[in-house]
Amino acid sequence: MTMSSPKHFSARSIFNITASVGGLALFLIIASLVLVPSLLGSAFHDYLLGVDRYRMPDSVSLVNSQTEVLLLPPNAQDGHNDTVTRESSPDPDVPSSLADATKGVTDGTMVTKSESTSEAPNLTMVIQFGDLPSPAISNGSGKSDLGNSDDDLASSNDISAVVLPSSQPADSRLVDSRSCDLYSGKWIYDPAGPLYTNNTCPMITQMQNCQGNGRPDKDYENWRWKPERCNLPRFDARKFLELMRGKTLAFVGDSVARNQMESMLCILWQVEAPKNRGNRRMQRWYFRSTSTTIIRIWSSWLVHKTSETFQSVPDSVVKVHLDLPDEDFMEYLPKFDVVVLSSGHWFAKQSAYILNGTLVGGQLWWPKKAGKMQINNIEAFGVSVESCLTAIASHPNFTGLAIVRSYSPDHYEGGAWNTGGSCTGKVRPVSTVVRNGFTDVMHEKQVSGFERAVKRARAGSKLRLMDITEPFGYRPDGHPGPYRSPDPKKITKRGPNGEPPPQDCLHWCMPGPIDTWNEILLEVIRREFEDKQ
Repeated sequence: MTMSSPKHFSARSIFNITASVGGLALFLIIASLVLVPSLLGSAFHDYLLGVDRYRMPDSVSLVNSQTEVLLLPPNAQDGHNDTVTRESSPDPDVPSSLADATKGVTDGTMVTKSESTSEAPNLTMVIQFGDLPSPAISNGSGKSDLGNSDDDLASSNDISAVVLPSSQPADSRLVDSRSCDLYSGKWIYDPAGPLYTNNTCPMITQMQNCQGNGRPDKDYENWRWKPERCNLPRFDARKFLELMRGKTLAFVGDSVARNQMESMLCILWQVEAPKNRGNRRMQRWYFRSTSTTIIRIWSSWLVHKTSETFQSVPDSVVKVHLDLPDEDFMEYLPKFDVVVLSSGHWFAKQSAYILNGTLVGGQLWWPKKAGKMQINNIEAFGVSVESCLTAIASHPNFTGLAIVRSYSPDHYEGGAWNTGGSCTGKVRPVSTVVRNGFTDVMHEKQVSGFERAVKRARAGSKLRLMDITEPFGYRPDGHPGPYRSPDPKKITKRGPNGEPPPQDCLHWCMPGPIDTWNEILLEVIRREFEDKQ
């Protein structure tokens, strides 16, 4: 028998040894995956899988950042309560620890899954937190400035856990996320804080930079809007830019429109700094990653205005043509994919109203010899909304989405902005809206003008109402108030006779409640565009 050469023998041996060692290693890895979890607990197994079992989810996991619909089982709406369990809090007013109760929860809801058995399907447990009180603001004396406030929201005495089937039968009253009412809900405390700070956004107008102007409290930044039947996700900047890839979003209107546009830019700035490509006629910001453009165009009435002579109207009085859209933005309308319209507050200013070439009314001006006005400023607002939207919907070259953001409520209590009105001392949402007759009727006229325009719109037009008026009636805390400038000598307290300091109870702090407008806006845009890309 011929012996193998030493060289051949060595190579085969090495191969056999290597194969044996490899097989042993593979056996040990498989064994560790099977045996180690039972010996050391599931923590090590989770570590191997990259799971952090000790961290609660920051928010409900949503596909494509869509609105999460909270589905009630059939009997939950029929008066049966056997699916609801309640756990009493050690403290009758608040959880034992605000930090513990809300750790990792950013939208007031935690979602966990139970294990399935042969007797019961998988269940999703939705733990709904009540209106959690914000941490007390110290006044230096060891007492809370909020403790005895008449505006404090009633806190929940317990946490209710509703057990919901993870897969609903066809007849279980499903609510389509696209039809969920975004404007009926409540404000909940969110310890996660705002999407940006006044130090991380260079776009904040000084008068809305409340923290930079010395406002001492910050909890107004931490309240999130929670619709009744769904969860409104935190704004996902990258999601927005992707939805708006190659598109243009225009904010058209007054200074409140500018306020919302700057909020949008501040949110987006956290993921990408845009290029300023604006000019005197419009502000224009370009996001290179997705070729998305954000525009703002000033249009105080949304309809045509002029200072030219008209009959007996003084040259100093602005003439507002209620039936003609503002050409300053209509010229650019075909280039917009989404346009957000904001108006109303300028109808409190001195002006004359012209309709079909006829002088029909005015505000803070009307000659006695002209007789009774046909249209006052409130009626004029409704007409202007209808005229503007009708022109947009009938434009032959505009195929985009037009969104009317409803009248932004101001919170001057005890008077108007120039007659002693005040929002001084408001530091959290109120539990009851202080009704403002002017806000209510302006909102009513705006909605009726919108509805008339919808009825007249051509087929295929996309007109949407973003109805924020009622939800934001609860947020008097969100305005700059007396913190309108960084002047260290500014007046922030009431005078000896109770007179309030000069203040802004119309615009909104940044960051602050106005950021929610853009979270709602993102959801409106998602509903329109997501399935069409």
